[in-house]
Amino acid sequence: MSKNFLTAIADRRSIYGISKESPISDDRIKEIIDHAVKYTPSAFNSQSARVVLLLGSQHDKLWDITKEALRKVVPAENFAPTEEKINSFKSGYGTILYFEESSIIESLQQQFALYKDNFPVWAQQSNGMLQFAIWTALEMEGLGASLQHYNELIEDEIKKEWGIASSWKLIGQMPFGKPTAPAGEKQFQSIEDRVKVFK
Repeated sequence: MSKNFLTAIADRRSIYGISKESPISDDRIKEIIDHAVKYTPSAFNSQSARVVLLLGSQHDKLWDITKEALRKVVPAENFAPTEEKINSFKSGYGTILYFEESSIIESLQQQFALYKDNFPVWAQQSNGMLQFAIWTALEMEGLGASLQHYNELIEDEIKKEWGIASSWKLIGQMPFGKPTAPAGEKQFQSIEDRVKVFK
């Protein structure tokens, strides 16, 4: 935990080369997730984010489900690169699934009709902050991760397999593990074009 916050932000990258190893315990991974879920801000303190942590064979099962879902929509002659990509996620230590509890969002829309169109947007923003917080914390502990979105293809099967409530909407999947290769070089647009200051 020697890194400061801004350094941790800079060091967090999409890491695709990951192994079935972790430099920290499963309990520590759970502790990081619990802390982020508890303290990440949400509109109207709605606390609508939900998280599922898959480890071991359950993690493998997720990516087997994803692979078979993709096999149904990707032509056989083009499937090899897709399979390779999914296998790279499966080669990790675990996966974090991010959800939103839609019943909370719908309840807020009914209570505060003036803002009803904003609540789904605000929920996505809060979930994004949660993903970033966990992702950065994992990086600080020596784990690499990436964020994937196979939502529509696998959501129903995930809910069936792990008994997830129908009101939980799948937002993203974060496979993680001990990095086996560094992230590639990142290009940055001009900060002057992206940030304006007026005094």
